[in-house]
Amino acid sequence: MRRALAITHVPFEDPGSLSQALQERGFALQLLDACTAPAEAFGDLNPDLLVVMGGPIGAYETEVYPFLVEEIALLRRRLQARAPTLGICLGAQLMAAALGAAVYPGGNGKEIGWGPLSAGRDVAACPALAELLAPGLNVLHWHGDTFDLPAGASHLAATSQYPHQAFALGAQVLALQFHPEVTAAALENWYVGHACELGGARVNVPQLRAQSARHAPPLQSAARRFWSRWLDRAMAP
Repeated sequence: MRRALAITHVPFEDPGSLSQALQERGFALQLLDACTAPAEAFGDLNPDLLVVMGGPIGAYETEVYPFLVEEIALLRRRLQARAPTLGICLGAQLMAAALGAAVYPGGNGKEIGWGPLSAGRDVAACPALAELLAPGLNVLHWHGDTFDLPAGASHLAATSQYPHQAFALGAQVLALQFHPEVTAAALENWYVGHACELGGARVNVPQLRAQSARHAPPLQSAARRFWSRWLDRAMAP
């Protein structure tokens, strides 16, 4: 049985809709809490697929959160080997850092809420992303940091607020700044867990909840097709 490992940073930012896609393909999915895992655990990890989830910290805050050093080292090893790896939000930023790109607070403020993606110049490098670029589809954005495009990476997607929303290295490595994995029901945990961030950004939670009720179901349907296409290509022999 193939193994997938998802590294989490807060319990409620989990693989979401990706979990079902993995189960349908016969993966055994394990979760690892980066915050409490012993440092030596990162050196022994070698799953068939590594997924690194989001969280409310910066990839550059290694002095405050020392486990990030081990995470970045793990990602550097996997990316050098082109081992199947997926990063979402903070996970994408950690992948950028592992590839030597700068990660920093975004100059255009926090991008929190639902909105469309536009295709990057190299979007053909990831055919599955067409599912999330469909006209009228909105995805969830929830970040304050951004990153430079790593050298040699394919630029896949952008928004009007931040140009680097997704990049790839071949078929096996994919980094997504946005959140295709979410469901409307699970986002109720986010509204509580990120209450301070939402308040600081003056985000109206009832309005965000109403937007999620409208946009999350079509995203979940599109994400199901997206996960299927990407996994089949990334995990091909």
